[in-house]
Amino acid sequence: MKTLNILVLADEESASLWDFFEPSKLEGIDLIISCGDLNPQYLSFLAIFFHGPVLYVHGNHDECYKDTPPEGCICIEDQIYEYKGLRILGLGGSMKYREGAHQYTQKQMQKRIRRLRFQLFRKKGFDLLVTHSPAYQLNDGEDLPHQGFSCFLNLLDKYHPKFFIHGHMHLSYDHTLRRISQYKETIVINAFEKYVIECPIDEM
Repeated sequence: MKTLNILVLADEESASLWDFFEPSKLEGIDLIISCGDLNPQYLSFLAIFFHGPVLYVHGNHDECYKDTPPEGCICIEDQIYEYKGLRILGLGGSMKYREGAHQYTQKQMQKRIRRLRFQLFRKKGFDLLVTHSPAYQLNDGEDLPHQGFSCFLNLLDKYHPKFFIHGHMHLSYDHTLRRISQYKETIVINAFEKYVIECPIDEM
C-alpha cells in the first residue's frame, strides 16, 4: 500500500521551517496541513517552496486571515478536499469564549456538520478530520477556551477516519499532553508546531 507523507502544523511557527529554512527540509513531503493559529506569512512562505498543496483551517486567533489570507494556500473549512484519493474534512475554530471570529458553541459546530451531510454522503465519508480544537475529553482542556467539541466524537464514531488531526493544545504548555493517541480505529495527532505522519492511501 502506498503512503503519503503529510507535514502537519499548528499554533507555533517552527524556527526550523522559517528562520533556518532549507528547501531540503520539505523533501519527501507530499502534503502540508495547518490546523490553525499560525502567521499567514509563514504559510505563504512554505507555499512558495513547496510543490504540493498547503491546506489550512482557522484557529481562534486567525482573525487576521480575513485581510491577509495565506497566499498560495487552500482553505478547507466546511468541505471535503480530495488529494490523491485521500478525503480530508476541515472544521476549524474553537469553543466560543468571547466575541470574535472562528469561535463556536457546541450547537453551532453541530450545525456546521449537519450542513456537510450531502458532501459526506457523496464522498462516502472521509479519511482525515482536520480541526483546530480537539474533541471533548480527548486531549482537550478543562477551561472553556480549550474544551473540545463532542460532535467531533460523533464524526469519529460514524465514519472511522484514519486520522484526526488537531491543534490548540500546546505541547510546550503541559507535559502530560500527548502527541499521538488512539480513539477506537482513529489515530489522533496533536499537530503542535510540526509533525510528519505517514498516511496510507488506496492505490488507484
